[in-house]
Amino acid sequence: MKEIFRFIGDFYADLNKTVLAACTLFTAVLIYLNFHFGVDKFIEDQNSLYSSFYLRYAIFLTAFVIPYIFYLIIAGKNYFKSSIVSFLIIIAPAIFSWKIAMNSEMHFTANPYWNYYWNQVVYWPARLIVMSLMLFTLWAVLFRKESFFGFTIKNFKWKPYLLMLVIMIPLIAAASTQQDFLNMYPKLHDVDSVLSDVNNNWVYKFFHELSYGSDFISVELFFRGFLILGFVKIVGKDAILPMACFYCTIHFGKPLGECISSYFGGMLLGIVVFHTRSIIGGLMVHLGIAWMMELGGYIGNSFK
Repeated sequence: MKEIFRFIGDFYADLNKTVLAACTLFTAVLIYLNFHFGVDKFIEDQNSLYSSFYLRYAIFLTAFVIPYIFYLIIAGKNYFKSSIVSFLIIIAPAIFSWKIAMNSEMHFTANPYWNYYWNQVVYWPARLIVMSLMLFTLWAVLFRKESFFGFTIKNFKWKPYLLMLVIMIPLIAAASTQQDFLNMYPKLHDVDSVLSDVNNNWVYKFFHELSYGSDFISVELFFRGFLILGFVKIVGKDAILPMACFYCTIHFGKPLGECISSYFGGMLLGIVVFHTRSIIGGLMVHLGIAWMMELGGYIGNSFK
């Protein structure tokens, strides 16, 4: 854990504090606009795949490009002069927008309830596969000499990440008493009506939770792998703040506390990945938190 604190200290010491303040204020404004005007709900209500894609792309691109503009205006660092960085800044929000907006619904069975269940189970892995193929193509063309965006156990030490998970337990326990959290979690409640009368339904619940967990592989691969390690040779540590701003916007449909904390959590995981060049630790933390939130939501709702 001392090593992680050292990483944070080194990052803060080298950071342009004005850029940090500007990015934090900018993110706060985005959060306010979303929760005040219901931006994410408006996008969710779109019936058109293309409308959903373009609206999300506009938000993600704004959140990602503005911090780089802050670096240009405040710190005099023009990362846009690199054609690779400019290309990746434009294409990255498109990849994640497509990952969210894509239609993966399939017909598995004539039973509408079981069809719904299996589409829920397929939902996250299908998106992981499509996004991974996109990122693999970029890696093969631009970054082949490096590991696949941090998918490596080199420099991985599990104890600090386990301690980070232990620290999160009381925070998640407190969140599990809040109504907005209990309205969102556990995700398993989405399929409760299908499984209520099924023998050995824990098997189907287990499949659902594994499927849900696969989404966090895609998130870590994209945000900490691609947006940090894909940019690091040109941008260095300055890749962390734009990633954190972008990362916060994908939580606009989540409870307010989770959305706010995602900015700082994303920054922390970005700092760690920058130093270790591995996303395995961040994946361990993210999966652990996700499944603890599932458990917290399940327990919290049981007392309602």
